[in-house]
Amino acid sequence: MNIKCIVVDDEVHARKVLEKFISDIPHLELVKSCKNALEAMQVLNEQNIDAMFLDINMPKVTGLSFLENLRHPPLVVITTAYREYAVEAFDLDVIDYLHKPIPFPRFLKAVSKIEEKLKSKTEQTIISSSPNINKQEEFIFIKADKKTIKLNFDDIIYIEGLGDYIKIHLKDKSIVSKLTIKRMEELLPKKQFPRVHKSFIIALHQINSIEGNQIEICDQKVPIGQIYRQTFMELINAHLKK
Repeated sequence: MNIKCIVVDDEVHARKVLEKFISDIPHLELVKSCKNALEAMQVLNEQNIDAMFLDINMPKVTGLSFLENLRHPPLVVITTAYREYAVEAFDLDVIDYLHKPIPFPRFLKAVSKIEEKLKSKTEQTIISSSPNINKQEEFIFIKADKKTIKLNFDDIIYIEGLGDYIKIHLKDKSIVSKLTIKRMEELLPKKQFPRVHKSFIIALHQINSIEGNQIEICDQKVPIGQIYRQTFMELINAHLKK
């Protein structure tokens, strides 16, 4: 498996270290070594990148701000001299958090996590509908509790991201499955199940009301994230009666 990656760091020495590490691993392909988030954004817009090694403390746009505003980021490994941002970083679904100076064995461990995640995309625990199956089907199958469970769309209230897991809130129970919320977003019909926050996907038909930056859905309140608000409100406005 050839893994296309980029490095994003404003420090020349830090970039050189990562460039050397990447060159020492045959199946890693360094597409670009970027000195800031703007350079990285251009690369991501032009090419399909599998993994990004991202510094946090950069001028103009920090690594975490950059990542938070990416709608479809590649797999991300944080590379930083600061330990205190780890919780915030993992809330953004990063693969790993490397503290500078980075030893090569620790870098290898992060690469192994990338490989495992990329491999899992082709061996997903969700059994999605094949091209020959009726497109009107309103269910998918997921792996949970060592079983394959049929998940009816009508039963879903909302989905909560918990790092490498998701918690699916149904009408009568909750199910935890080893999937990221990003992967679940890809597998559900977006017009029925919009993502409204970095940690939440909601069932549009289950909404009771919307007030400010909160959605009331059944007896729960779900926040609307700033970067998701415009797309979500456009979807809602499409349903408003003229």
